[in-house]
Amino acid sequence: MVDNFYKKKLVEYFKKNLKKKYPVDTLRIALINQGYSRAAVDEAAREAIKEIASEAPILKDKPQIEHEVIEEEPVVEKKSFWKKIVDWFKKR
Repeated sequence: MVDNFYKKKLVEYFKKNLKKKYPVDTLRIALINQGYSRAAVDEAAREAIKEIASEAPILKDKPQIEHEVIEEEPVVEKKSFWKKIVDWFKKR
């Protein structure tokens, strides 16, 4: 396992930057490029996401779904270019 100090630092790094709306993959790549092990980075990312999710408020109200019926307009079928050419020659 990763040393708790480094793990805690990585988790805080993830939490801070996820709150700034940085993508998880970008943060992972940046840390791996800085020399951190992939396993330590993945573990810290999972833990940071889990901590952020536990801090999120639980919605008790159900969202209201509103809908509106829109009258459909008739579909006009357009002739293809070649069909127009054939019709033009038939008229002559």
